[in-house]
Amino acid sequence: MCQKRIAIVNDMTGFGRCSTAVQLPIISALKIQGCLFPTAILSVHTGFPDFFIDDYTDRMQPYMESWRKNHLAFDGILTGFLGSVSQVEIVMDFIRDFKKGGTKVIMDPVMGDNGKLYPSYTEELCRRMRELLALSDVITPNLTEACELLDLPYPEEGTFSREILGNMACALSEKGPSGVVITGLPEGEDLMNFMYERGKGFSIHPVKKIGSDRSGTGDVYSAVVAAKIVRGESLENAVKSAASFVSRCMTYTEELDLPRNWGLAFEEFLTDLK
Repeated sequence: MCQKRIAIVNDMTGFGRCSTAVQLPIISALKIQGCLFPTAILSVHTGFPDFFIDDYTDRMQPYMESWRKNHLAFDGILTGFLGSVSQVEIVMDFIRDFKKGGTKVIMDPVMGDNGKLYPSYTEELCRRMRELLALSDVITPNLTEACELLDLPYPEEGTFSREILGNMACALSEKGPSGVVITGLPEGEDLMNFMYERGKGFSIHPVKKIGSDRSGTGDVYSAVVAAKIVRGESLENAVKSAASFVSRCMTYTEELDLPRNWGLAFEEFLTDLK
Protein backbone atom coordinates (compact mmCIF):
# COMPACT_ATOMS: atom_id res chain seq x y z
CA MET A 1 0.00 0.00 0.00
CA CYS A 2 1.44 3.38 -1.04
CA GLN A 3 1.16 6.50 1.06
CA LYS A 4 -0.92 9.21 -0.60
CA ARG A 5 0.74 12.46 -1.72
CA ILE A 6 -0.55 16.00 -2.27
CA ALA A 7 1.35 18.71 -4.15
CA ILE A 8 0.75 21.99 -2.32
CA VAL A 9 1.02 24.94 -4.74
CA ASN A 10 1.15 28.02 -2.54
CA ASP A 11 3.51 30.55 -0.99
CA MET A 12 5.77 29.87 1.99
CA THR A 13 5.35 32.43 4.78
CA GLY A 14 7.57 32.50 7.85
CA PHE A 15 5.16 34.10 10.33
CA GLY A 16 1.41 34.55 10.33
CA ARG A 17 0.06 31.00 10.09
CA CYS A 18 -1.08 30.93 6.49
CA SER A 19 -0.48 29.13 3.18
CA THR A 20 1.94 26.18 3.33
CA ALA A 21 2.91 26.97 6.95
CA VAL A 22 -0.50 25.63 8.01
CA GLN A 23 -1.35 23.35 5.10
CA LEU A 24 1.71 21.09 5.38
CA PRO A 25 1.33 20.15 9.07
CA ILE A 26 -2.42 19.64 8.71
CA ILE A 27 -2.05 17.42 5.67
CA SER A 28 0.73 15.50 7.44
CA ALA A 29 -1.43 15.05 10.55
CA LEU A 30 -4.05 13.44 8.30
CA LYS A 31 -1.37 10.94 7.22
CA ILE A 32 -0.86 12.33 3.73
CA GLN A 33 2.57 13.33 2.43
CA GLY A 34 2.63 17.03 1.60
CA CYS A 35 5.00 18.13 -1.18
CA LEU A 36 5.68 21.86 -1.47
CA PHE A 37 5.60 23.69 -4.80
CA PRO A 38 6.35 27.30 -3.69
CA THR A 39 5.07 30.32 -5.57
CA ALA A 40 6.79 32.89 -3.32
CA ILE A 41 8.66 33.16 -0.03
CA LEU A 42 7.58 35.79 2.48
CA SER A 43 8.90 36.81 5.89
CA VAL A 44 5.33 37.54 7.06
CA HIS A 45 2.13 37.67 5.04
CA THR A 46 0.92 40.87 3.41
CA GLY A 47 -1.47 41.62 6.27
CA PHE A 48 1.52 42.96 8.24
CA PRO A 49 2.72 46.57 7.86
CA ASP A 50 6.11 45.43 6.52
CA PHE A 51 7.05 42.24 4.70
CA PHE A 52 9.84 40.76 2.61
CA ILE A 53 8.80 38.79 -0.46
CA ASP A 54 10.81 36.71 -2.92
CA ASP A 55 8.65 36.03 -5.98
CA TYR A 56 9.31 32.47 -7.13
CA THR A 57 7.72 32.70 -10.58
CA ASP A 58 11.00 32.41 -12.53
CA ARG A 59 11.97 29.31 -10.52
CA MET A 60 8.65 27.47 -10.79
CA GLN A 61 9.23 26.07 -14.29
CA PRO A 62 12.65 24.45 -13.53
CA TYR A 63 11.28 23.29 -10.15
CA MET A 64 8.42 21.56 -11.97
CA GLU A 65 10.81 20.15 -14.58
CA SER A 66 12.86 18.52 -11.84
CA TRP A 67 9.75 16.82 -10.47
CA ARG A 68 8.92 15.65 -13.98
CA LYS A 69 12.40 14.21 -14.56
CA ASN A 70 12.21 12.39 -11.23
CA HIS A 71 8.90 10.80 -12.36
CA LEU A 72 6.99 12.04 -9.34
CA ALA A 73 3.26 11.43 -9.10
CA PHE A 74 0.57 12.88 -6.85
CA ASP A 75 -2.84 11.74 -5.60
CA GLY A 76 -3.90 15.33 -5.04
CA ILE A 77 -2.97 18.85 -6.12
CA LEU A 78 -4.00 21.74 -3.85
CA THR A 79 -3.69 25.24 -5.27
CA GLY A 80 -3.78 28.44 -3.21
CA PHE A 81 -2.81 32.07 -3.79
CA LEU A 82 -1.45 32.76 -7.27
CA GLY A 83 0.05 36.20 -7.72
CA SER A 84 0.25 36.65 -11.49
CA VAL A 85 -0.96 35.49 -14.90
CA SER A 86 2.39 33.74 -15.39
CA GLN A 87 1.88 31.72 -12.22
CA VAL A 88 -1.60 30.64 -13.30
CA GLU A 89 -0.21 29.48 -16.65
CA ILE A 90 2.55 27.49 -14.95
CA VAL A 91 0.06 25.88 -12.56
CA MET A 92 -2.24 24.95 -15.44
CA ASP A 93 0.71 23.27 -17.18
CA PHE A 94 1.59 21.53 -13.92
CA ILE A 95 -1.94 20.14 -13.53
CA ARG A 96 -2.04 18.96 -17.14
CA ASP A 97 1.28 17.15 -16.68
CA PHE A 98 0.77 15.66 -13.23
CA LYS A 99 -2.96 14.99 -13.04
CA LYS A 100 -3.47 11.28 -13.69
CA GLY A 101 -6.61 9.16 -13.58
CA GLY A 102 -7.08 9.25 -9.82
CA THR A 103 -5.54 12.64 -9.03
CA LYS A 104 -7.88 15.10 -7.32
CA VAL A 105 -7.35 18.82 -7.94
CA ILE A 106 -8.61 21.06 -5.13
CA MET A 107 -8.63 24.76 -5.97
CA ASP A 108 -8.79 27.34 -3.19
CA PRO A 109 -9.14 30.54 -5.27
CA VAL A 110 -7.52 33.01 -2.87
CA MET A 111 -8.67 36.20 -4.61
CA GLY A 112 -10.30 38.45 -2.01
CA ASP A 113 -12.88 38.77 0.76
CA ASN A 114 -15.78 40.94 1.90
CA GLY A 115 -16.51 42.08 -1.64
CA LYS A 116 -12.97 43.28 -2.41
CA LEU A 117 -10.26 41.62 -4.47
CA TYR A 118 -6.63 41.62 -3.40
CA PRO A 119 -4.55 44.36 -5.09
CA SER A 120 -2.68 41.94 -7.38
CA TYR A 121 -5.89 40.80 -9.09
CA THR A 122 -6.15 42.48 -12.47
CA GLU A 123 -8.93 41.81 -14.95
CA GLU A 124 -6.64 39.50 -16.93
CA LEU A 125 -5.60 37.56 -13.82
CA CYS A 126 -9.25 37.05 -12.87
CA ARG A 127 -9.98 35.77 -16.37
CA ARG A 128 -7.15 33.24 -16.15
CA MET A 129 -8.33 32.07 -12.73
CA ARG A 130 -11.68 31.30 -14.31
CA GLU A 131 -9.88 29.10 -16.84
CA LEU A 132 -8.31 27.16 -13.97
CA LEU A 133 -11.80 25.98 -13.00
CA ALA A 134 -11.84 23.62 -15.97
CA LEU A 135 -8.94 21.65 -14.47
CA SER A 136 -10.34 21.44 -10.93
CA ASP A 137 -12.36 18.72 -9.22
CA VAL A 138 -13.33 20.64 -6.07
CA ILE A 139 -13.26 24.39 -5.36
CA THR A 140 -13.65 26.22 -2.04
CA PRO A 141 -14.34 29.91 -2.77
CA ASN A 142 -15.80 32.41 -0.36
CA LEU A 143 -18.66 34.57 -1.65
CA THR A 144 -16.35 37.28 -3.03
CA GLU A 145 -14.36 34.71 -4.99
CA ALA A 146 -17.46 32.86 -6.21
CA CYS A 147 -18.88 36.13 -7.58
CA GLU A 148 -15.61 37.00 -9.31
CA LEU A 149 -15.22 33.55 -10.86
CA LEU A 150 -18.70 33.96 -12.32
CA ASP A 151 -18.14 37.64 -13.20
CA LEU A 152 -21.09 38.65 -11.03
CA PRO A 153 -21.42 41.74 -8.82
CA TYR A 154 -20.97 41.23 -5.10
CA PRO A 155 -24.32 41.69 -3.26
CA GLU A 156 -24.79 44.99 -1.43
CA GLU A 157 -25.94 43.21 1.72
CA GLY A 158 -23.09 40.68 1.54
CA THR A 159 -25.55 37.79 1.29
CA PHE A 160 -27.57 35.90 -1.32
CA SER A 161 -30.69 33.77 -1.00
CA ARG A 162 -30.16 30.03 -0.96
CA GLU A 163 -31.77 29.83 -4.38
CA ILE A 164 -29.22 32.21 -5.85
CA LEU A 165 -26.39 30.39 -4.09
CA GLY A 166 -27.65 27.17 -5.64
CA ASN A 167 -27.64 28.73 -9.08
CA MET A 168 -24.12 30.05 -8.50
CA ALA A 169 -22.82 26.69 -7.34
CA CYS A 170 -24.34 24.97 -10.37
CA ALA A 171 -22.84 27.58 -12.69
CA LEU A 172 -19.40 27.09 -11.13
CA SER A 173 -19.71 23.33 -11.47
CA GLU A 174 -20.59 23.66 -15.14
CA LYS A 175 -17.19 25.28 -15.65
CA GLY A 176 -15.38 22.15 -14.46
CA PRO A 177 -15.41 21.11 -10.79
CA SER A 178 -17.84 18.41 -9.71
CA GLY A 179 -17.75 19.70 -6.13
CA VAL A 180 -18.30 23.33 -5.07
CA VAL A 181 -18.18 24.65 -1.51
CA ILE A 182 -18.99 28.34 -0.99
CA THR A 183 -17.57 29.01 2.45
CA GLY A 184 -18.09 31.42 5.34
CA LEU A 185 -21.58 32.65 4.49
CA PRO A 186 -23.13 34.60 7.41
CA GLU A 187 -26.60 33.60 8.52
CA GLY A 188 -27.66 34.90 11.92
CA GLU A 189 -25.17 33.65 14.50
CA ASP A 190 -23.83 31.00 12.14
CA LEU A 191 -21.52 30.72 9.17
CA MET A 192 -22.79 28.47 6.39
CA ASN A 193 -20.82 26.22 4.11
CA PHE A 194 -22.98 25.85 0.99
CA MET A 195 -22.03 22.62 -0.78
CA TYR A 196 -22.99 21.33 -4.21
CA GLU A 197 -22.03 18.00 -5.77
CA ARG A 198 -22.85 17.27 -9.36
CA GLY A 199 -25.42 14.50 -9.48
CA LYS A 200 -26.13 14.70 -5.74
CA GLY A 201 -27.47 18.21 -5.22
CA PHE A 202 -27.07 20.72 -2.40
CA SER A 203 -26.44 20.63 1.33
CA ILE A 204 -25.72 23.27 3.96
CA HIS A 205 -23.31 22.80 6.85
CA PRO A 206 -23.45 25.58 9.46
CA VAL A 207 -21.05 26.31 12.31
CA LYS A 208 -21.36 28.95 15.00
CA LYS A 209 -19.60 32.21 14.12
CA ILE A 210 -16.73 32.82 16.53
CA GLY A 211 -14.72 36.02 16.71
CA SER A 212 -13.66 37.96 13.63
CA ASP A 213 -11.99 37.03 10.36
CA ARG A 214 -8.42 35.80 10.76
CA SER A 215 -5.57 35.32 8.33
CA GLY A 216 -5.02 31.81 7.02
CA THR A 217 -8.45 30.44 7.94
CA GLY A 218 -9.14 29.45 4.32
CA ASP A 219 -5.77 27.71 4.09
CA VAL A 220 -6.57 25.63 7.17
CA TYR A 221 -10.00 24.79 5.78
CA SER A 222 -8.79 23.79 2.30
CA ALA A 223 -6.00 21.62 3.72
CA VAL A 224 -8.46 19.51 5.69
CA VAL A 225 -10.81 19.24 2.70
CA ALA A 226 -7.99 18.25 0.34
CA ALA A 227 -6.54 15.60 2.64
CA LYS A 228 -9.92 14.05 3.37
CA ILE A 229 -10.84 13.89 -0.32
CA VAL A 230 -7.51 12.36 -1.28
CA ARG A 231 -8.03 9.73 1.44
CA GLY A 232 -11.22 8.75 -0.33
CA GLU A 233 -13.73 10.32 2.05
CA SER A 234 -16.87 12.04 0.82
CA LEU A 235 -16.92 15.76 0.14
CA GLU A 236 -19.65 16.14 2.75
CA ASN A 237 -17.50 14.51 5.43
CA ALA A 238 -14.51 16.60 4.34
CA VAL A 239 -16.53 19.82 4.64
CA LYS A 240 -17.93 18.91 8.06
CA SER A 241 -14.47 17.98 9.35
CA ALA A 242 -12.90 21.17 8.01
CA ALA A 243 -15.61 23.41 9.49
CA SER A 244 -15.41 21.66 12.87
CA PHE A 245 -11.61 21.90 12.98
CA VAL A 246 -11.58 25.60 12.09
CA SER A 247 -14.26 26.26 14.72
CA ARG A 248 -12.21 24.59 17.48
CA CYS A 249 -9.07 26.45 16.43
CA MET A 250 -10.95 29.75 16.30
CA THR A 251 -12.38 29.28 19.80
CA TYR A 252 -8.93 28.63 21.25
CA THR A 253 -7.36 31.51 19.32
CA GLU A 254 -9.99 33.90 20.68
CA GLU A 255 -9.26 32.66 24.20
CA LEU A 256 -5.58 33.46 23.65
CA ASP A 257 -6.61 36.90 22.31
CA LEU A 258 -4.06 36.74 19.51
CA PRO A 259 -3.83 39.54 16.91
CA ARG A 260 -5.92 38.83 13.80
CA ASN A 261 -2.92 38.70 11.49
CA TRP A 262 -1.28 35.97 13.59
CA GLY A 263 -3.74 33.44 12.17
CA LEU A 264 -5.32 30.42 13.89
CA ALA A 265 -3.60 28.67 16.79
CA PHE A 266 -4.16 25.27 15.20
CA GLU A 267 -1.17 23.45 16.71
CA GLU A 268 -3.07 22.47 19.85
CA PHE A 269 -5.51 20.40 17.79
CA LEU A 270 -3.31 18.65 15.21
CA THR A 271 -3.43 15.38 17.13
CA ASP A 272 -7.25 15.52 17.05
CA LEU A 273 -7.29 15.21 13.25
CA LYS A 274 -8.31 11.72 12.12
